[in-house]
Amino acid sequence: MPDVLFGLAYVQNLDPLEARVVAALPVVVRVLSTLVAALPVVVLFYLLVGRRWLASGAGAAGSVVAILIAWLVYGMPPGMAAASWAYGAAFGLLPIGWTVFGAMALYNLTVETGQFAVIRRSIGSLSGDARVQAVLIGFCFGALMEGAAGSGAPVAICGAMLVGLGVPAFRAAVICLIANTSPVCFGGLGVPILTLGDVTGIPPETISVMCGHQLPILSCLIPFYMVKVMCSWRQTLAVWPALVVGGGSFALCQYAFATMHTWVPGLSVWPLTDIGASIFSLMTLSLFLKFVWRPRDEWKFAPPTDRPVAVVAEGTMGHGVDVRAALRDSGPTATLPLTPWVVARAWSPFAVMAVCLAAAGAVRQYEAKTKSPITVAGVASYYSFEVPSLHLEVERADRLQKLNATDDEKKEKAVYKLAWLTAPGTPVFAATVISALLLGASRRQFTSVLRKTFVQMKVPIPTIAFMLGLSYVTKYSGIDATLGVAFAEAGFLYPFFAAMLGWLGVFLTGTDAGSNALFGSLQQITAGQVYESGAFAGSELTRAQAETLICTANSTGGVMGKMIDAQSICVATAGTNQIGKEADLFKAVIGHSIFLAAVVGTMTMLQAYAWPFTRMVP
Repeated sequence: MPDVLFGLAYVQNLDPLEARVVAALPVVVRVLSTLVAALPVVVLFYLLVGRRWLASGAGAAGSVVAILIAWLVYGMPPGMAAASWAYGAAFGLLPIGWTVFGAMALYNLTVETGQFAVIRRSIGSLSGDARVQAVLIGFCFGALMEGAAGSGAPVAICGAMLVGLGVPAFRAAVICLIANTSPVCFGGLGVPILTLGDVTGIPPETISVMCGHQLPILSCLIPFYMVKVMCSWRQTLAVWPALVVGGGSFALCQYAFATMHTWVPGLSVWPLTDIGASIFSLMTLSLFLKFVWRPRDEWKFAPPTDRPVAVVAEGTMGHGVDVRAALRDSGPTATLPLTPWVVARAWSPFAVMAVCLAAAGAVRQYEAKTKSPITVAGVASYYSFEVPSLHLEVERADRLQKLNATDDEKKEKAVYKLAWLTAPGTPVFAATVISALLLGASRRQFTSVLRKTFVQMKVPIPTIAFMLGLSYVTKYSGIDATLGVAFAEAGFLYPFFAAMLGWLGVFLTGTDAGSNALFGSLQQITAGQVYESGAFAGSELTRAQAETLICTANSTGGVMGKMIDAQSICVATAGTNQIGKEADLFKAVIGHSIFLAAVVGTMTMLQAYAWPFTRMVP
């Protein structure tokens, strides 16, 4: 029995039903195998959409189905299947879950100490034009919320802020859902990219560069798009200078942060892309409005009947966005004049976070150079563990192997790296502690921040763990390989559908990280199969470049599904006091979501086949 559970090497089979379907045609075997391989995703979809389960419960059920299929259909020893799930869940907890926790804790600290109210007031006072306010708050400030906290905060907080400034509630919700797209890849300090890098083996730095060659184009488009949704073409073009400066400055900084390490070796600041780009665009647009240009006529909506809400917006993933606290105008900071010092102090936690992340990056660079951890007081900065029964015990099917691969290269590695010191969550949490001291937060306030963050994360972090566990089971068992070979039948057109698959993944899971965990490895396998079929023969891309492009499209296309997932829709309606209008809001944004995802798909097609766009693939 121990040999059955833990000792056997495992070779993946792309058609696991071949020996079970007697006298069947090969095409029937492939179709049946594909249908069985799709069951974990089908179960996940049914429970999330059909039964309205919390994502954590649906993820757990999908994990169980994946383990059973890996064991009973694919013949993977149950011990290996369980080990692969545990490996993925461990990565979901650290660094992913720990990073999300740290980011939310820092955001909660700014709310608890009243500094968020100062930030909100400083932005709201920059312009009285509703079109400009939509860009400043929905796009620029929303990107800051996505980069620092994510988890529904951008849509809920920014939507409520726009309602408070006179934007009709339903329109505010639509605007913020559209705005919360292009920053999502780098949301939560780059968690989606970290996740995609881990499940595919592609360095996150390389994925960041590819994102930096796609997302800035969308960042220039989104401000125009969201303002056009508010008003006519004539009214939109009347503020084109603000749209160009707001979107252009964001795109420029987004590109710089995402690709900085290619220009300055060792300076890896890509996890700060959203935060850096949002602050830069806010400052640039503010100075532009103050000293260079203002709308000739301030355009506003008719006075709405809606008023700012005071609720706790709950998403379907179970984490709350405390709109009441974020919009609170009471306390010592409510009447402070917005002097440069007051505003700088309010923004200081994010500056401290940048310094802490830079320090952690320096440690990572030293570790990479020496290929060993640093040791402080006998404690190493990271520990590596070979996963029992899994490391070098799984071999991909021959069809998926690279040409002339050695025996060692054919085997899948499974080494868990417990990088407790340099995981983004550690420097961010350190920044939370330092900022609490600098802002003079009391012990009661800091305790309240921790308590609130634990409550908010009680569902998202287990959800992340379940999603990563499910993903790793499909990866090591070969379930994703069966699906990848099937999707490869799209051939030349697959780069377009890669973006649409990512869009579907975000709609299903509610997060870009969840979509990357679910489909990242599948996208990589499919990209390799499409490349081997000769679809990329006319382009300059190598197989590694094709895989990078296709896998990144899962993330960049996926962000367009963010506006239609159940979590975002529920948070948007709660944050703008429209609970019960979820179906109306979904109908209002579904067309925009599909169109923008198709834009990403078209962009991916161009970068796959058309010169000079192919030169954009790292």
